[in-house]
Amino acid sequence: MASKKNYHMSPQQLNENGQLLLNWLENYYTNIEKYPVMSKVSPGSVRAALPSEPPQQGEGFQEILKDIDRVILPGITHWQSPNFFAYFPANASGPAILGDLLSAGLGVQGMMWVTSPACTELETHVLDWLVDMLDLPGKFKSSHNGGGVIQDTASSASLCALLAARERITNYGANREGCNGKLVVYTSTQGHLSIEKAVKIAGLGNQNLRLVPVDKNSAMVPEALTNLISDDKKRGKIPCFVAATTGTTSSTAFDPLDKIGPICQKENVWLHVDAAMAGTAALCPEFRFIHNGIEYADSYCFNPHKWMFTNFDCDCFYVADRKVLIKTLSILPEYLKNKATESGAVIDYRDWHIPLGRRFRSLKLWFVIRHYGIEGLQFHVRKHVEMARELVSWIEQDHRFELAAPAPLNLVCFRHKAGDAFNEKLVERLNQSGKIFLTHTRLNGSYVIRFCIGQTHTERHHVEKAWQLIGETAERIQDELS
Repeated sequence: MASKKNYHMSPQQLNENGQLLLNWLENYYTNIEKYPVMSKVSPGSVRAALPSEPPQQGEGFQEILKDIDRVILPGITHWQSPNFFAYFPANASGPAILGDLLSAGLGVQGMMWVTSPACTELETHVLDWLVDMLDLPGKFKSSHNGGGVIQDTASSASLCALLAARERITNYGANREGCNGKLVVYTSTQGHLSIEKAVKIAGLGNQNLRLVPVDKNSAMVPEALTNLISDDKKRGKIPCFVAATTGTTSSTAFDPLDKIGPICQKENVWLHVDAAMAGTAALCPEFRFIHNGIEYADSYCFNPHKWMFTNFDCDCFYVADRKVLIKTLSILPEYLKNKATESGAVIDYRDWHIPLGRRFRSLKLWFVIRHYGIEGLQFHVRKHVEMARELVSWIEQDHRFELAAPAPLNLVCFRHKAGDAFNEKLVERLNQSGKIFLTHTRLNGSYVIRFCIGQTHTERHHVEKAWQLIGETAERIQDELS
């Protein structure tokens, strides 16, 4: 006789345990500054703290929570700390967390309209909202020939854009044989690593990736792009795709879209614009200079999960002609056929990205926009930029340090004048302190410290204390070396 024991967590238990978890999160955010920003565990220590075998009998939720504190927290680098100034913001917020919780609870698989109409239609609507909020060209709206879709990351968006460009230029495979080994991709030397990865995945090969030189501000040089395209055509190559960046990872450099766009248009080359972090700034009219020339783009993406308080993962990817993308990625087996799809009246987002399955990501984005409103989002973006500008002024007033690049938004690149080895030691010492977390890059051959301001709970006093710590630590290192 089968056992009547039920191993599931009941709705009542879900509520009780969920309250315990929400209480834990409240405590975590209240006390987050007590933790070292960068995890200090050694490789393998988290696994060593876990039992070698899974439990035979189920365990209570409170026991699981205890191990969050004992095992997991020591191995966390606290991206939500107001003292996290590394890489880029990954700024979660209350409404985004709740939106993600609802998405997880609903458990929707939104691969097609018919599998959950609300999942599709909310996403389409919210991404149309964002076209207006960022003042993007109307061609990216679903009411025109284009439209938007939520990808996981800008890396996936770049890959989808490249695949669409490849298919368009080969007439969706009809002319593939004549193009084999000939399609060429262009991005700047400061372009994101995802472009190189996309070139590999798309089968074009690294030998057909051209890194375009940049100017003194790390922006793509249009004349250099023109020359590379011309040289490739003379060698029988086929220019296919240009990836321009609005706000590079290293230094927030802006490729001149208004000059690159006409080149792409003349050569019939797909122009993809990656605005991963910086795109959020366009919520504010005074920062929309970052999109000058965006009207030439065939595709565009930005990440609300980087600076718009929407927790990872959430990349908004737009195309000017959705038919090209759909024709590139659509495969319809018998088991997915349905009347709604056959009617042509609905969007099936499975045709807009690599995976078939998809989560209800638009809920958290919708929650964020409704909670903050445009005004609230603009307020926080402006506050972060203002803090970055104040940091720039402190650097300029300190004879020991120098700016390494322009700081138009929320990323400040600077270095100590004592040289690369000193700056590397400075970053290492600061991160070991646990009080702040910084990362570096190389610009014009020099080791440069990156200070990125954009976390949800970062205030002026956090930036001020961080700058004081940087100065004091530099002074100690100089004393040690003297």
